Amino acid sequence: MRYRALAAALSMALLVSAAGGAEYPEQTVRIIVPYPAGGTTDILARLLADRLSKRLSQNFVVENRGGASGSLGTAAVAQSAPDGYTLLMGTINTHGINSSAFKKLPYDPLKDFSPVTVFATTPNVLMIHPSLGVADIAELLKLARERPGKLDFGSTSIGGSPHMSGELLKMMAKIDIQHVPYKGGGPLLNDLIGGHVKMAFDNMPSAIGHIRGGKVKALAVTTSSRWSGLPDVPTMAESGVPGYEVSAWFGLLAPAGTPAPIVDRLHQTILEILKEEPIRTRLAELGGEPGGNSPANFRRQIETDIRKWAQVYESTGLKPE
Repeated sequence: MRYRALAAALSMALLVSAAGGAEYPEQTVRIIVPYPAGGTTDILARLLADRLSKRLSQNFVVENRGGASGSLGTAAVAQSAPDGYTLLMGTINTHGINSSAFKKLPYDPLKDFSPVTVFATTPNVLMIHPSLGVADIAELLKLARERPGKLDFGSTSIGGSPHMSGELLKMMAKIDIQHVPYKGGGPLLNDLIGGHVKMAFDNMPSAIGHIRGGKVKALAVTTSSRWSGLPDVPTMAESGVPGYEVSAWFGLLAPAGTPAPIVDRLHQTILEILKEEPIRTRLAELGGEPGGNSPANFRRQIETDIRKWAQVYESTGLKPE
């Protein structure tokens, strides 16, 4: 009788472990960042990995696999075993914009993933060089309409959320401005500070230091509400483009088929991490707002973004690569 009870208990323990319950994680977990080191996605992934390591008593390590606007690293996670040991720090690009930016993605952003939660969202910001001579969005739109096709706006890449912030402005405000892509935030900001490009969209974390230093002027943030770190900078919506909103989100996803107990444990742990005051302070310093939505709501957010950016591509005549 005692042996049968012991065998039953052992079987139950094995089932719990296989399902990804309390035993998870039992080995090092990789978080793939589908972009080079040093960018916003990388910074946030390393912040999260450090806290997951401490709370779950196992190593969470970040691995950068850049290329093709995040598609290469994202596809690598989609093709990984659904065991919770390979995760993705996804973005609005990998799971929203890229569906329209590429004719054929090497992954399906909905079918190939089990969303966990958004870790943080950040505004993008529209900045100008002072020599452009406009004080606010209203004056910028007036200038753009007086000089169709003559104003340029820079962004960090083709198809990234800063680029698409500009395309959304073109569509909603009905203006003709030309996109100038750069290879990252550093070169973009250097040219904006130098006046080589007069207007630019960028993620807040890389732009905030230059804004606070007075090297560039922030005209508007792209989120639906003002960012607490720059309370005097209005939103695009309240500046004369009603309904305009772009939030650059960064969230954890697992391969499709990952056991629900693993997804739930990761989700609950991240909710606890997001309550930590040092984390909230650090996110605020980076221009971020804490996430924490449910896996189901995260999936709905991805579905909404895919539809939204498909409409932008169709309305602006952008062609997928």
